[in-house]
Amino acid sequence: MADQQLISLVDQMTLEEKIAQLLQLAVPFFEGTQESGQITGPMESLGITDAIVSNAGSVLGLAGAEEVIAVQEAHMRKNRLGIPLLIMADIVHGFKTIFPVPLAMGSSWDPSLAERSAEIAAREAAVSGLHVTFAPMVDLVRDPRWGRVMESTGEDPYLNSEFARAFVRGFQGDDLSGDLNRLAACVKHFAAYGAGEGGRDYNTVDMSERQLREYYLPGYKAALDEGVEMVMTAFNTVDGIPATGNKRLMRDLLRSEWGFDGVLISDWGAVKEMIPHGIAEDEEEAALKAMEAGVDIEMMTSSYVHHLPALVREGRVDESLIDEAVLRILTLKKRLGLFERPTRGADPQAEREIVFCDEHRQAAREAAAKSCVLLKNEALLPLQAEQRVALIGPFAASGDILGPWSWTGSKEDAVTMEQGLRSKLPSGQLTVAEGCGVSTMTGRQLEEAMKAAMEADVIVLALGEDSEMSGEAGSRALITLPQPQLQLIQHLKTLQKPMVAVLFNGRPLDLHGVLDETDAVLEAWFPGSEGGAAVAALLTGEVNPSGRLSMSFPYSVGQVPVYYNHFNTGRPKDAPDAQERYVSQYLDIPNEPLLPFGFGLSYTDFKYGDMTLSTDEISPDESLEVTVSVTNTGDMAGEEVVQLYIRDRSGEVVRPVKELKAFRKVQLQPGEQQDVTFTLTEQQLRYHHSDLSFTSDAGEFDIMVGKNSRDTETRRFRLRK
Repeated sequence: MADQQLISLVDQMTLEEKIAQLLQLAVPFFEGTQESGQITGPMESLGITDAIVSNAGSVLGLAGAEEVIAVQEAHMRKNRLGIPLLIMADIVHGFKTIFPVPLAMGSSWDPSLAERSAEIAAREAAVSGLHVTFAPMVDLVRDPRWGRVMESTGEDPYLNSEFARAFVRGFQGDDLSGDLNRLAACVKHFAAYGAGEGGRDYNTVDMSERQLREYYLPGYKAALDEGVEMVMTAFNTVDGIPATGNKRLMRDLLRSEWGFDGVLISDWGAVKEMIPHGIAEDEEEAALKAMEAGVDIEMMTSSYVHHLPALVREGRVDESLIDEAVLRILTLKKRLGLFERPTRGADPQAEREIVFCDEHRQAAREAAAKSCVLLKNEALLPLQAEQRVALIGPFAASGDILGPWSWTGSKEDAVTMEQGLRSKLPSGQLTVAEGCGVSTMTGRQLEEAMKAAMEADVIVLALGEDSEMSGEAGSRALITLPQPQLQLIQHLKTLQKPMVAVLFNGRPLDLHGVLDETDAVLEAWFPGSEGGAAVAALLTGEVNPSGRLSMSFPYSVGQVPVYYNHFNTGRPKDAPDAQERYVSQYLDIPNEPLLPFGFGLSYTDFKYGDMTLSTDEISPDESLEVTVSVTNTGDMAGEEVVQLYIRDRSGEVVRPVKELKAFRKVQLQPGEQQDVTFTLTEQQLRYHHSDLSFTSDAGEFDIMVGKNSRDTETRRFRLRK
């Protein structure tokens, strides 16, 4: 179907039919599913008629090949012009085979791994009937109190951008039209959703445009540059205006400046939420402002279908805006091949063979192992074959390790820590006790835990947050482990036996009471379907930990936001001539995070040689080669993440103390040495100036290479112009 044919199709549609294409509804509104007709509560108040449903453009939350086929076929019978539905859902870190949460994937520092995870998720979802996923989320986050930090890849704009590109490539592939195993991706949440005040979900965001462009927009732009098909608006305000009604953000920046011509969709209910935000008096005004801002699809509110027809007839909304939105939606349907094949890749037989297959589970196991971060190890790990192990804690035998947004994943299918360790340890060497619940403890639980621990050589603690403690609407003011778990550590510590803590969680935590009270700590995040198997492989040394933190762990929640690429201030605490008191500091805690961005340990040791620069001065058309030798000085093969940072010593506006510009993950055998070379260009020295121009400054720069953002070697060079 040529573009002219799409235009002709729009011309055949009534105004009401066109506006219904802009509506996205949940599963119960559609014939052909087990939920059909179960329209209660807020859905009932939407005032959706059968005529509206028959012309609706998309459905969210539907999956399963047979149901998708039934819904699409029923819809095609009812739709006057035979326009198929778009089937959308949140496939964030896996469909049925659940991969580690995105924050964990970011800690792999391996974009190819993220691309593979998205490719597998797309394959499972597509054969189950899905067309579009609401992913990736690329919101930069500096506040671990925010629950949706688990859905981000961290605090750095460069690292986030690399993962944004990888996820889009994985979901969409090279030929979205011809490859039925792929999904259209939707980057979210535009813009700056991760910067809500107080780390509270849906909260206000207030920042300068320069800050927005420098740190928060690069991830979205990277996804657009990779060809992402859709963008989702954020719930928050941007410069005082909710994103969903923000014409300057959506039409001026996203569409005009960046040239995005794909589909823009609201988040759930966000159009109507402009009323409580306080920029719309009623749904009519909300519809007007969202349409003027360029929102093509209204998700799960009905302001468009109830009010746009009158707004058009009254001349307050130009019908050409409606036509543009419909044409963008129809173009995506065409690109997915839905006019020729409305059910696209939905295939019940293939679904049974592909979904949660052994190949996909193996890939999830590898991703989980590479995403875990070893935070502490006082010569305890890996476990020795002869050691008797007591596995204790609320996650010892729990399948609640998938994390939020694991929609069709099953906790019952997850490999638990108990299952994983039993497969690795000799028979009879593992004892398991719950010890406490996630947030509760009984005397009997503690008694059983103490008994199991007394009979063991090593205690392995399985601790963390349950999946409801993070994710959307999962903000927490206090980000320590729940008190019963900290008490469990204290009780077990009286036995004076070596203890390993394995943490399952969706955010950086305040680890006081854990890091200081145990001998080894492994951050497992929410590792997904194969989490228990991956953790067991790490604990027993079958796999060497290689993950590195993509977000700083705070010393205290009182520091938050705490992040590596901060400004220096005019009175830095670490200046050579710093006073004792009148400097930028806390009186009661350090300025630095407990664990820095880029940090992670291994079972082997890596020694860095001296850094060399190819020159100490470059012009804008020249490049600088930075070389450092890395040697595995231990007795186990391992992977090291070599990280390169820069600092502009004197900018037109204040520059951060460090900025990640490149990284390389290298695998080294015991005794092996490898030279790692980075090429730095003038383009990598550019930033947004006070007039928002994106240029570099002549002058001196520090270049830093090391194993994390804290432990680096520094050299200096000059950019001349």
